[in-house]
Amino acid sequence: MISRENILRKTMYGAGIYAYILRAYYSDETVMHITGRDCGVCRNPFAGDAKTLHIWIEKLHPELEVSEELACHSDSSGIIPDGCCFDFAQIHYGLAGQELLNAINRDMFLHLEEGYCAYTPKTTNMSVGNTSTDCIRFSFFKAPVTNARPFKDITIRDAYNYITGNFAKKRTEELRSIAKTDPKRAKWFKAARFDYCCFSGTFRSRSNSALIEHSGYLCIDFDHVSNLEELFRALLDDEYFDTQLLFRSPSGDGLKWVIPINVAEMPHGDYFRAVESYIRATYSINIDASGKDISRACFLPYDPFAFINTKFLE
Repeated sequence: MISRENILRKTMYGAGIYAYILRAYYSDETVMHITGRDCGVCRNPFAGDAKTLHIWIEKLHPELEVSEELACHSDSSGIIPDGCCFDFAQIHYGLAGQELLNAINRDMFLHLEEGYCAYTPKTTNMSVGNTSTDCIRFSFFKAPVTNARPFKDITIRDAYNYITGNFAKKRTEELRSIAKTDPKRAKWFKAARFDYCCFSGTFRSRSNSALIEHSGYLCIDFDHVSNLEELFRALLDDEYFDTQLLFRSPSGDGLKWVIPINVAEMPHGDYFRAVESYIRATYSINIDASGKDISRACFLPYDPFAFINTKFLE
């Protein structure tokens, strides 16, 4: 159902609505920095792009320990009235009422239409081809990346054991040492020396057309993250996606986030675009567009502090 309440649940109390709209005007900028409930002072597209827009999340009933919350704003220039995320969206869209809610739902890919949800809630048990997490496999490849023939099919637990073990420790340390002085050589070193996998399925060879079966996993690649550990914790706490595996990239300044998707609902590429929009709106981050390819290669580094969903350890 497309309602204010459901939209707030899927947009971090409406903070995502502000982020989405601001991104429409400032696509090449980080539009918002969220610390606790304070989203900071942002540029205001309705006030000559000046930084006059203060956004925060407030409890509707602060006297209660648990209360509904709502993202609100004030404009120090006085050009637009103070209000909430829906008031701000009304200025942007020039719509009100249900038409406004429909526009937000459509443009942010919230998919709140009756009986349909683009994002799989954490309480939902998904079934995509395989019926058990122990049966869900994807292809693992030996280095170099030019090797397109799978070595074997593995599980999330196998990948976790590889990443947290010592298999790639030496080469990960060497890569990070090289990257400090020679980024170009580091890129070549990674392509030549690191084993990799294609989390989204099993393949005859590394090609979209050679897919045998989709795994129901999507790997999101965050590159050059300035607040890496903060984002790591935020992804684990994400309300809509149940993290299967999360680890730091070979370079050490990025994250690889493996989440479940249901390709019975929509194609892999469409799902990627929906997730991409969600991440941009929720975290004000652009992700690597290569994730839209089912056969995308993900290099496996050494990360002793990688996260795995506990269901894979039972």
